Amino acid sequence: MIDWIWLVPVFPLLGFLLISLGGKQLPKQAAGFIGSATVLASFLISLGTFLQLPAEPTTVTLFPWIHAGNFHVDFSFLVDPVSAVMLLIVTGVGFLIHVYSIGYMSHDEAFARFFSYLNLFVFFMLLLVLGDNYLVLFTGWEGVGLCSYLLIGFWFKHPEYNKAANKAFIMNRIGDLAFLLGIILTFVHFGSITFSEVFPIAKNAATNQPVIIAITLLFFIGATGKSAQLPLYTWLPDAMAGPTPVSALIHAATMVTAGLYMVVRSNLLYSAAPFTLEIIGIVGTATALFAAAIALTQTDIKKVLAYSTVSQLGYMFAALGCGAYASSLFHVTTHAFFKALLFLAAGSVIHAMGGEQDIRKMGGLRKKLPITYAVFLIGTLAIAGVPPFAGFFSKDEILAYMWGHNRVLFFFLAVTSVMTAFYMFRLFFLTFFGGFRGTHEQEHHLHESPAAMTFPLIVLAVLSTLGGFMGLPSIFSHHHALREFLEPVAANASLMAVEPSHFFEWALIATSLVVLAIVIVYAYNRYVKRANVPSGSEQEWDQLSRWSYHKFYVDEFYDALFVRPLRALGGFFGRVFDPQVLDGAVTAVSAGVNGASGLLRRVQAGGIGFYIFLMVFGIIAILVYNLVL
Repeated sequence: MIDWIWLVPVFPLLGFLLISLGGKQLPKQAAGFIGSATVLASFLISLGTFLQLPAEPTTVTLFPWIHAGNFHVDFSFLVDPVSAVMLLIVTGVGFLIHVYSIGYMSHDEAFARFFSYLNLFVFFMLLLVLGDNYLVLFTGWEGVGLCSYLLIGFWFKHPEYNKAANKAFIMNRIGDLAFLLGIILTFVHFGSITFSEVFPIAKNAATNQPVIIAITLLFFIGATGKSAQLPLYTWLPDAMAGPTPVSALIHAATMVTAGLYMVVRSNLLYSAAPFTLEIIGIVGTATALFAAAIALTQTDIKKVLAYSTVSQLGYMFAALGCGAYASSLFHVTTHAFFKALLFLAAGSVIHAMGGEQDIRKMGGLRKKLPITYAVFLIGTLAIAGVPPFAGFFSKDEILAYMWGHNRVLFFFLAVTSVMTAFYMFRLFFLTFFGGFRGTHEQEHHLHESPAAMTFPLIVLAVLSTLGGFMGLPSIFSHHHALREFLEPVAANASLMAVEPSHFFEWALIATSLVVLAIVIVYAYNRYVKRANVPSGSEQEWDQLSRWSYHKFYVDEFYDALFVRPLRALGGFFGRVFDPQVLDGAVTAVSAGVNGASGLLRRVQAGGIGFYIFLMVFGIIAILVYNLVL
């Protein structure tokens, strides 16, 4: 199967080309089938590769790419446990999102264009995952950035959607520049950017060398852009402007995991830079807590889920900070299941509500949308960390390792976990319980989504229920299947992540269950029994709630500190510097040339007498010069 690995990215690329060439003439059914079938083909090859994975990491070279002086880079793919897991996530979840999109986007005029963008997105993500060097990885990295711009701004006739797409593109460029500088510094220091040449040297390097710290910090800045960490996170909630399947794809299986994947792939570099890991742990924890605090008061169903994604990504980076690379990838996997489920279920709600996303105008939907209600409940239980659902095992594993590494960060992550449970059950109860708060017209048209949309929901619900069993803690099993599978290339760093005791694991589980029960009961009493629907009037809110609702005014702060000054500077160059200095200089040069040409034109006027005069004048000048000197 390894010999066929090149087909994994080729199939989605082929789907993109076929749909693009077909254009508007291609029937919707054909576009949906081609888009979904090509990703399914990639999934099947990925599954076969996973089942027949070689004992050692294998490089598949497709062709020589860049050979210039000492710089040698082949277009090659790396097949190992980390890439195998990521391939299954990207293609498996990606296929389900494609199938869901057939129903969700059925009435959209640009149906074919949507699927072509979706397939191109998957292609670049697969390129990123499979690359055996930083240049191939960076090519996929930039590709998903481009596709995110196209998909977020898919409904480009809306100015706000275009602004969201531009914001995502620009903010990611900040991180991308840092990542590119890190790649350049890697080549300067190691003489290569190929993983098989860089990592063995890094493995034997002394810890906290300034150059390795610089490389890892630059890489991490790149990751903060792609994976929405402080301070480069604000683009991700605004990415909700795109269609809901896009939100699911970006948030669950592709773009936001790119930064984290890059750090996990570079784990030998980061293990040689404990200083950088400490920074990653702090930033990840701060991001998790900050985003959860914002999600507590949001009233847009997709915005709540968006900030929950930012928070969960913070969890994953916190795990990286204590060297728990396999644990972080474990949470990436479970998060892909339940977050894709939650976004697609939210899309089903929005579809039934005629485009309405405000949870204050919903309520009582469990009776009209029984399948959506059931799967949304499973997704909520999973992200809240309720056993035996998937999120319970991966989140508690991260908390356990953080306890052994840094008790302060553990406390903040534990608080974040409680907040996550609260805002998710707040969202769940306000959406599906109580009386319906929408219009009569909306209530009249309430209906369950078609099979094309409910089938992916059911599959993801099963994965969100059972997915955690791939990483059972040692108190339940002596074999952590996923960690053992990843151990050859992404083992938890023994110096950074301390294995928790059985007593602590039991205590953590018991405490988690008690706290979760209290939070769920409190949310039920508040939003169901007392029907405490959030008010639309900010006058009734306390100051902290107001700050949370306005996302702590971070966007306004960035606007005042960066956007407006840069626009003013651009206006100055446009109104003053460009017309008066640049254009003035060009005008002056033009006038000088015209003047000089006028003088020269007189010299070549065709008058014989004038030519004789010049000849005589020249002879006299030469004679005077020779006599004087």
